[in-house]
Amino acid sequence: MEAQMTREMIVLPSVCDREMKLSIPDLFAQFMDVATLHAERLGVGADAMFGRGLFWLTVKTKIHVLRRPRMLETVTVSTRPLVPERVRAIREYRMEAGGELLAEGKTEWAVIETATGKLCPMTGIFPAELELAAQAQYPAPFARIKPDFSEAETVGTYRVRATDIDLGGHMNNVAYLRAVLGTLSGTALSDFPQGEIEISFRTPCFEGDVLTVRRRETETGCELAALLPDGKPAVLIKAERDRESAMAIGIVGALH
Repeated sequence: MEAQMTREMIVLPSVCDREMKLSIPDLFAQFMDVATLHAERLGVGADAMFGRGLFWLTVKTKIHVLRRPRMLETVTVSTRPLVPERVRAIREYRMEAGGELLAEGKTEWAVIETATGKLCPMTGIFPAELELAAQAQYPAPFARIKPDFSEAETVGTYRVRATDIDLGGHMNNVAYLRAVLGTLSGTALSDFPQGEIEISFRTPCFEGDVLTVRRRETETGCELAALLPDGKPAVLIKAERDRESAMAIGIVGALH
């Protein structure tokens, strides 16, 4: 039983954006997919967990993007879970090409009881014989995103569609990111900070829910929120520029 899973993939046109690169949502999707495959191999996939009356719940995902691969480039994607805490677990990801690190990240997970919706202790979730890593490859902490976006700019709205719903009965993790980025203009999307991107999942959404997307600028990038009609955030997103872009913007600002 392997504590780490690695798979090779070709960046096909169906997962590329207009720049002929792996799109940001599809980068998140590739990590989600490899995590699903590995969980199945470890005996903690969806069917096995449902059989135990349990369900994996994504809490947060953070990805550091060094370079997005181009269309038809061959990349290697790997993932591994770390030794879990009492009710939370971290799974790490890496994407490489020819020895070059393209992206790395992590997801914070929890397990809930399907009957009660209560958090379940992580003790005994993974097979006892599995040797989990204790040392993080990507130790960057998750950010704290202030949930009050009442003063932020409204950039669009999105109605949750049936095609956004996953096996959990609510909006899929990657569908949130597609929806939020889909409210941006082409220019805003091209300028979207792509150094470090973090998503915090706060409230599940269902078919027919209408989300209002708001955006505010920060010194290093921007923050976005998809808000339900009662003002509760469904997701909070923080995007920061890569170091070179941030330095360039700082130099231009200094010249002015």
